[in-house]
Amino acid sequence: MEAEYDFIVNPRARSGMGDMIWRMLEPELKKRRIIYRVHMTQRRGHAEKIAGTLTSDGSRRTLVVLGGDGTINEVVNGICFPKRATLGYIPIGSSNDFARGLGLPTDPKEALRVVLEPQKVIGMDIGVLDCKKPRRFLVSAGIGFDAAVCHEVCVSRLKILLNKIGLGKLSYAAVALDRLMKDHPVRMTLTLPDGEKKVFEKTYFAAFMNLPYEGGGFRFSPEASPEDGALDVVVAHGLSVLKILFLLPLAFLGKHVGFKGISILRCKSVQVEAEAALPLHTDGEPGFLSRSTKAAVLEEKLNVIAG
Repeated sequence: MEAEYDFIVNPRARSGMGDMIWRMLEPELKKRRIIYRVHMTQRRGHAEKIAGTLTSDGSRRTLVVLGGDGTINEVVNGICFPKRATLGYIPIGSSNDFARGLGLPTDPKEALRVVLEPQKVIGMDIGVLDCKKPRRFLVSAGIGFDAAVCHEVCVSRLKILLNKIGLGKLSYAAVALDRLMKDHPVRMTLTLPDGEKKVFEKTYFAAFMNLPYEGGGFRFSPEASPEDGALDVVVAHGLSVLKILFLLPLAFLGKHVGFKGISILRCKSVQVEAEAALPLHTDGEPGFLSRSTKAAVLEEKLNVIAG
């Protein structure tokens, strides 16, 4: 039976490049006589509803996302039966941590070729952040400083300007430097699945990593695997601002690991209690402020076309 594809396209991704790139790629689908349907998102949250409608009957579907990590996040939250869905991705966003973590090409035509001629399909772990409304994630989730950066980037005009010159991922680094001067570290208590509690003083953030990268290329957890049934929990604690400024550039290369103040725990789930309400994020999408949250890996996996 010939493969069929449902393309979920965010036309506004990367300041409007989504629509332009789709119009560039669609002739290739027609040339190859691919059976496909296209679903254009119209507003925030629309990709989630589209994915939910497409997968609600439990039939096998191949969903191909054209957009950024935020669009991917919406789609994974909409999928009803992950085991019966296959996810492909053509990256258009400014951070592209999902593509980077899976070794997917950033060139749209090459990414389309990978989708249509897949060489590797993995059973990918799905993370879930339990807050006021549980949200799934594929790249990472977090509480504290990294989430605050994601919140600010989402409303930053700087990101729009940098996107226009192809440097959108630098908006995360710029906002991070600004947040360092504003945010205050807090005590965090992490409870592991066996009940063990770990207390971290003066904590800037806890990041729950399913892939190695977040924040536009920061390699926060170089050993994170999307197939091992666990999250890498990265905790930054007890650090001076000067030391953070030293470590941030190293984090792009994953060379911050091993320094005092950077702790990495690998576990299937973790409960976090903070002494003050902090921002949350899933795949860079902002969530509610909370003092308490739980991150975990679902039992069910999602089929994902990897590089």
